[in-house]
Amino acid sequence: GKEVLAKSIHFNSRRSGKPFVVINCGAIPGTLLESELFGYRKGAFTGATSNKIGKFEAGDGGTVLLDEIGELPFHLQVKVLRVVQESEIDVVGENQPRRVDVRIIAASNRDLKQMAAEGRFRQDLYYRLNVAPLRLPPLRNRKEDIPLLVEFFLERIRERYGRPKVTLGRDILRKLESYHWPGNVRELENAIERLIVFAQGDTADARDLPEDIGNPRLTVRKAVLRLPPE
Repeated sequence: GKEVLAKSIHFNSRRSGKPFVVINCGAIPGTLLESELFGYRKGAFTGATSNKIGKFEAGDGGTVLLDEIGELPFHLQVKVLRVVQESEIDVVGENQPRRVDVRIIAASNRDLKQMAAEGRFRQDLYYRLNVAPLRLPPLRNRKEDIPLLVEFFLERIRERYGRPKVTLGRDILRKLESYHWPGNVRELENAIERLIVFAQGDTADARDLPEDIGNPRLTVRKAVLRLPPE
């Protein structure tokens, strides 16, 4: 849900024609994260056989989403602070900083304020990022969003699988709205994809929902697995 909201901010802003760049700070090892964020010059270290543009430079003029920023190593937080305050990046292997113009959206499922108070996140970076905080409730607390999200995912997934005519059975939406969604929006997207994949005709059947979503006992059905076209 965080990335969907960040995309909405970007594509409804004056920066919509510029890049939207996402980096998950928790998915990249700390030893590689610096070069991913800031880039490097050829010969900066062993294995650097060519120049690499970092995420901040790739997003110049647009938006950079730092997802799970609470996982950002402490020694890199001061470098991100420099981007926020000075609009400058230090490319690995260069002596002079480069100017960049990016909107930074930082997202986290952790309490950054508490982490800052405990010394696990830089307070100066926290307060520089905490300009316009948006708190996104879990999907179970905003059930009114489910029909809109279902329509969005249906359109995208039908196109991906080349099945533009598939619709949902009449009781599917009711089951989706009554589920508690521990996996939030990503789990909802996966459920819609599953329905499209296993639909036998032009109407998806509620029996093809995952067992936890309104199916106390999973009914095994013979199905032909449909993969996206090459």
